Amino acid sequence: MLLIYARLVSLPLGSVTFAQFAVALLLAVALSMWIYWHASRHGSKHATAWGIGAFFFWVTVPVYFLHYLLRRRRY
Repeated sequence: MLLIYARLVSLPLGSVTFAQFAVALLLAVALSMWIYWHASRHGSKHATAWGIGAFFFWVTVPVYFLHYLLRRRRY
């Protein structure tokens, strides 16, 4: 038997204003461009993938920096 309960959503997606959406989009674009710039500057072979991942999945940002800290070259 499968029971599914509906939960209340505190802020439905339909109530997001254009300004809130624009700020979130700007933040995502800026963050992904910065991740791409950082990855390409430090010689990552997959800088584009890191940038796209940061745009669509924000969890990519801490994963990228953890990856960078563990894999960076020490001269």
